[in-house]
Amino acid sequence: MTTDFSTGVREAEPGIVDEDDLDALPLRLGADSLLWKYAGDVRMILGFQRLAGTENCIEQLAQGVEDHSIIFSDFLGRARRTGPPVMRTVYSDEPQRWGRRVRDFHRDIKGTIADGSRYHALNPELFYWAHATFVDQVLTMTDTFVRRLSDEEKVQIFEESKVWYQLYGVSPRSQPQTYEEFCDYWQSMCEKFVPTRTIVYATGYLRKGVPGPAWLPAPLWRVAALPLNGFLQTVITGTLPPEMRAVCELPWDERKQRRYDRFARFMRAVNPVVNKLPVRVLYVPWAFEGWARTGIDPRPLHNTPA
Repeated sequence: MTTDFSTGVREAEPGIVDEDDLDALPLRLGADSLLWKYAGDVRMILGFQRLAGTENCIEQLAQGVEDHSIIFSDFLGRARRTGPPVMRTVYSDEPQRWGRRVRDFHRDIKGTIADGSRYHALNPELFYWAHATFVDQVLTMTDTFVRRLSDEEKVQIFEESKVWYQLYGVSPRSQPQTYEEFCDYWQSMCEKFVPTRTIVYATGYLRKGVPGPAWLPAPLWRVAALPLNGFLQTVITGTLPPEMRAVCELPWDERKQRRYDRFARFMRAVNPVVNKLPVRVLYVPWAFEGWARTGIDPRPLHNTPA
């Protein structure tokens, strides 16, 4: 039985697993896992806003980012510092070391939210939510833009994600135990979304368009940026849960949904072609390093549509 988020998160206490218990667990994901096949695929980047956005629609997590991060002055830099350690928790030959490193980044991230209640980044309910957004990214982006996953494969990815979470050394008390429970958990968390300052700021480019370079006159940029903004406002906005589009006031309608669905079908149709790209191109660097170390070519693996 998992702890209710609203109750557990208010404890605001870190749930760190005893180091001896963590060392006793022979935890590692490998080349035979679906997470290895898909988590580091470059197409997961299409879900960057879903990943970062859903995290920060939960008030406690967004407040932690606002209080302890430089997101407002260095948004892309923060993403670059977060991504590699998390990916190395999956692909490194020292996954527990990297997992502990990710965990220990968060030891001093604590504070209060608007109602005066406390938060702590290593509270199990809050830390698991951050992890769940990575799991959701793999499930959703693979099924949408790579190939349709079978129910069995979705279950497998979820089960592998439980190993992934253990590598961080944070209490699993809030972790759903089955894929069905995870789906219910995800929906229940989406219903808790609020328009935090962090997420409203981070999605500004989807409402107003991408800012142009200072040297280019604004009218010229508005014309030049039409294709880019159209792509972002259809494809990137389309990846977001309806609850997030609502709290961020991102316009959406049936016409955009049809365009998004056509793009997704196109991406799945060209998967056999994309999957022939060199491994160095098809995977982010930290995943490529893992595949190179194993000597295994991942492209033929797990690539039959459900």
